[in-house]
Amino acid sequence: MTAPVERREEPLVFLYRLKPGMGPEYDRAHRAVWPEIIALLDEAGFCDYRIWRRGDLVVSSLRTKWGYDHAARICAASAIQAKWTASMSHIFDEIVDANGEPLWLDLVFEHRT
Repeated sequence: MTAPVERREEPLVFLYRLKPGMGPEYDRAHRAVWPEIIALLDEAGFCDYRIWRRGDLVVSSLRTKWGYDHAARICAASAIQAKWTASMSHIFDEIVDANGEPLWLDLVFEHRT
């Protein structure tokens, strides 16, 4: 699946699976996110980026200023992103599908009033 159609008012949502017992290490890393990563997220146009964890399941939501494809290209070309990803690789069990796409979540129900 490719990135869902992005609408500015709604976040894109995806999940990761951590290796068993790696949640506390994942949390520690995110309490001390490198300033260079924050700067890269800003440069790429990521905004309102949130992460939740329950056990070994991580759910993330984000919005972008200029579209996910633009933001993903900026990050993919970044040496600091590659270094961050490498530093975290031992924590993850599953982060992408067979096509290398994030594990996007599909909206299956919505109720708005």
